[in-house]
Amino acid sequence: MNARLNYVELPAGQVATSRSFFQQAFGWSLTEFGPDYAATMGNGCDLGLHGDLSDAATAPLAVIEVDDLDAALAAVEAAGGIIVRPIFAFPGGRRFHFREPSGNELAVYINEPEA
Repeated sequence: MNARLNYVELPAGQVATSRSFFQQAFGWSLTEFGPDYAATMGNGCDLGLHGDLSDAATAPLAVIEVDDLDAALAAVEAAGGIIVRPIFAFPGGRRFHFREPSGNELAVYINEPEA
């Protein structure tokens, strides 16, 4: 299984304001995915702003991209990770969330562009 850290998602109560901040401060272009989400795309390790605070993690969320989501889920569980959000679909792919032994929440996803 190939895995790499490639995304950090931030809870953002004011997506438009945060989007504007990152554009002005760093010159980053963020694509809007509806009113509650924006993200950089194709910059190596991208940044996502999650505006639906009822659904967002409470802290920055590191996201690991894999080429086999089912194998990653099995490996996380076998290594002692606790699944806190089972596999679910989102625009562009599927992912799950887990806590590692120190209690940090991370996500694992597979890119599956819409047909």
